[in-house]
Amino acid sequence: MKFEVGDKVVIQHSNDEGEVVEIINDKMVLVDVRGVKFPAYTDQLDFPYFKRFTEKKLFPSEKKPKKYIDQLPPEKPVPGKKKERIAQLAEGVWFTFLPVFDSDEFGDDVVESLKIYLVNNSSLGYLFSYHLNYNKAGEGEFDLDGQLPAGQDFYLHNIPFANLNDNPSFDCEFELMTPDKTKAEHYEASLKLRAKQVFSRIEEIKKKGEATFSFKLFDDYPYREAEIETEPINPLSVLSNSGFRIYEASKTRQHLEPARSVVDLHADKITDKPGALDNFEILTLQLQTFEKYFDLAFAHHLPSMVVIHGVGTGKLRDEVHEALRAKRNVKSFINRYDPRYGMGATEIFFQYGK
Repeated sequence: MKFEVGDKVVIQHSNDEGEVVEIINDKMVLVDVRGVKFPAYTDQLDFPYFKRFTEKKLFPSEKKPKKYIDQLPPEKPVPGKKKERIAQLAEGVWFTFLPVFDSDEFGDDVVESLKIYLVNNSSLGYLFSYHLNYNKAGEGEFDLDGQLPAGQDFYLHNIPFANLNDNPSFDCEFELMTPDKTKAEHYEASLKLRAKQVFSRIEEIKKKGEATFSFKLFDDYPYREAEIETEPINPLSVLSNSGFRIYEASKTRQHLEPARSVVDLHADKITDKPGALDNFEILTLQLQTFEKYFDLAFAHHLPSMVVIHGVGTGKLRDEVHEALRAKRNVKSFINRYDPRYGMGATEIFFQYGK
């Protein structure tokens, strides 16, 4: 069910705002508009939050006369109409977030909370167990079990936008509604979010005029893993016979990819097609590249390394600095003027145990 009792809604063909006061069935709810209660199909309703945020504010002389619900002829739902948030997504299972906007004391629109949905844009139906977990153990956790048929979505719950500061983890365990011997018995997938990451996606959908943003959990439900032989085997022999090279642990470092003392994270330096990626995908690739060469530099015992992040908006620099603060093997780092890079680089100094 897309709506719950108490949800604020807008009537699509009249633009009237009301409130859901009763759930009639899977397709209809009872709506209260200025004291008048009437049944309405759910696909003729929408949430008003994004409409309030994006609609053009008119001067008093420019306001158009309203049409009320009782002045319009009843309209029947269009059969087979696919839900918009499913139609706009690629195949797979997704977490979709609907920002709920409200006005602050200055009249500015701010995000108060996020409505969270599981969206199944695939041909398989799933049973799922959902768990919300915060970094602060035992605080604000939420659990829910449900069914997610093929081509449908499932409303999970709301979370306050401020709770994203606790770096929540959205965890799901899936099973097939119709068992298949060739498929895995269960599959676990999770999504971890930070407030900066979500704020960036909200800014993007505001520019595009969209109401929701989504993160993919998985493309296809996995197949069952092959049975492992019960007879004792030497795993090193299996790897060697498969063409893998076996090295002594003491000599591992010499077989690693070479480290870099200077790493340039500009998009055109780490991908051949930067124009094919959006801002979020580029940032993700930049951070993955940083983590890779940071680990290589530490594994090769480099005393320091320089990461070139550029100036720009400072978002990439802030993300790199935030990651460095959480690493125990970082002695210090500094972002200062350098004649080669200006203020667009950070130098990192490593510390190694005895």
